Amino acid sequence: MTSTLQDRLLGTGTAGEAPRRRSTRALRPARTPAGVALATLLTVSLSLLAVELICALMGSPLGLLPLDELIELGGRHVWAELSVAGLVLAAIGMGMLLLAALPGRTRLAPLETADPLIVIGITRSGLRRSLRDVAQQVDGVTKARVQLRRRTIEVTVITREDCPGSLLRQVGTAVGDRLAALGALCGGEVVVRLRRRGI
Repeated sequence: MTSTLQDRLLGTGTAGEAPRRRSTRALRPARTPAGVALATLLTVSLSLLAVELICALMGSPLGLLPLDELIELGGRHVWAELSVAGLVLAAIGMGMLLLAALPGRTRLAPLETADPLIVIGITRSGLRRSLRDVAQQVDGVTKARVQLRRRTIEVTVITREDCPGSLLRQVGTAVGDRLAALGALCGGEVVVRLRRRGI
């Protein structure tokens, strides 16, 4: 069962996809903490190495880094022996570049706004709670559980009623109306599943 808002957004193709894609892209978390930590580590270590080398060339090394041991270590080994270490470091570097390039997964569900320059979202747990509450308010529903999947919103209701067809329609309508009222752009179709609890 699909809500009116989702019919309007998904049925129009690109008209519905553009705001959702733009909002999802804007709400994705940046890799700022990892980038700041890596940049700080590289800046401090390379600055320390540069200061140590300059002071050693001037004849008064600071002694912060064991330059003599590093030079001896480099002189004892042939570069061919260090190829494995170089490959490992290159793989780590490529992994860091991929981690920085790939966007993080958003924890917010985008909401529709009248202004295309404004992007707002609701937490996925908040959206689940809101949909669960509206599903539990339907007469005959004992308990409800909501799962937000990539293409569907699954609502599982537990009931003791004997008319599952009308109950499923009522829950689907209530959830669809709440999605429309919120303006949620999470997309997909609302699937209502029924589990009957014995009296």
